[in-house]
Amino acid sequence: MHRAVMSSHPRRAVPPAEDHPAGRPIFLALAHLACCDGLVSTTLTRGPVRAAERAPAPDLARGFMLLLIAVANTPFYLWGREISASSSHPVGGSWLDQATDFFVITVVDMRIYPMFAFMFGYGMMQLYSRQIAAGTSERRARRLLQFRNLWLLAFGFVHAALLWMGDVLGAYGLAGLLLVWLFLRRTDTTLITWASVLLGLLAIGTVLAVGGAYLTAQLPPAEAAELETAFAIDDASISQDSYLASIGPRLSLWAYVTVGQGLAGLVVPTMILLAFWAGRRGILENPGDHLPLLRRVAAIGITIGVLGGLPSALDHVGVRDVPDAASWVFFFVQGFTGFFAGLGYVALFGLVGHGVARRRRRAGAPAPGDRPASALRIDGPVAGALQAVGKRSLTCYLLQSVLCAPVLTAWGLGLGQHLSSWSMFLYAVGVWAVTVVFAVWQENRGARGPAEVLLRRLAYGRPRS
Repeated sequence: MHRAVMSSHPRRAVPPAEDHPAGRPIFLALAHLACCDGLVSTTLTRGPVRAAERAPAPDLARGFMLLLIAVANTPFYLWGREISASSSHPVGGSWLDQATDFFVITVVDMRIYPMFAFMFGYGMMQLYSRQIAAGTSERRARRLLQFRNLWLLAFGFVHAALLWMGDVLGAYGLAGLLLVWLFLRRTDTTLITWASVLLGLLAIGTVLAVGGAYLTAQLPPAEAAELETAFAIDDASISQDSYLASIGPRLSLWAYVTVGQGLAGLVVPTMILLAFWAGRRGILENPGDHLPLLRRVAAIGITIGVLGGLPSALDHVGVRDVPDAASWVFFFVQGFTGFFAGLGYVALFGLVGHGVARRRRRAGAPAPGDRPASALRIDGPVAGALQAVGKRSLTCYLLQSVLCAPVLTAWGLGLGQHLSSWSMFLYAVGVWAVTVVFAVWQENRGARGPAEVLLRRLAYGRPRS
């Protein structure tokens, strides 16, 4: 999806964005989009991204991000015990469990999906820019993006119906449909202005939540317990011993998560708008041109994220006790500070990608006519393996659910009831490791991930002969 940074050629020019009048109502646009399948594949002047066009930083970020996604998602499979409403982690446990929860709450929880949203928006802008540079009309290029977003929404529905209520594909597909329609061709000033407005609203909501939590801490115990439960994620599908009976609760919660996380929470739209701006500048494709910015964002963002996660982590392990009636405030504080952490993580991998690109340049470009080398041969086993996963991020993300849901849920083997926080953490790392092995195997074969192949076929249509 991205150009290689080894090239010394100047960046391809991205056509200037223009403010445009509002178009048709969104539901009419989507209806038109859905009934015109096949139009894109016959009018595009180029196909999907080629291997030689990929820069290391985005794939490095996606590859490592999937480890953190596994760590963030697997605690929801710890069923059959009391769960903290403010953190969705089990209450109590050994000192090792407590240490694990403290780390995950501070560094991972509500810090990874913003990173995912940024990478999603960045990829959309790069796809659009490549199509425009190749001569595709703006209308056709936008329609391709909307096809992909519509299919991601469908992928998310199927993913949730079959395995995992916490699917994020639907949320990003929904946000992508709306933001491409409204903002893809807007000026940089418009993107930054609207991102600032949304972030400001998020900040105001967090401040109001802190004030509200202080007031509701005075509530009677019965009302406090009711308020705490309102913010808990209760996934009956995991503790349901019938697979068929688990489908309904899973889809109900998925619909809530898709709208809430994709739009109402404001973090995902804000991240995507910033990613549109960054994608026009190729910040992750050419990180060497933006080192001061990346260093500042990494340092400030990760610091805010860690400090913002400490109150919830300290409360969870009992170091600082917050009244039950006020514990819901952590949901807002974690969401706001997690935005900065996600942005900081993206910048950190931009810096890592710069180091990998420099090593590539020192090694020299392959001779003309040479068979393209895999990332494993070019960048070594660690950076190469992360990129192999990043190139197949959709497949590896779905594979995590295949390796988790049937093994951990009550309708499956039920292992989640017998694990604790620290052992589930190890299970998450093991699941990610399996996806790494699969991705490396595919990389050595020169094969794409099955989910990527399917999405490309659905979005681009059959290759032209």
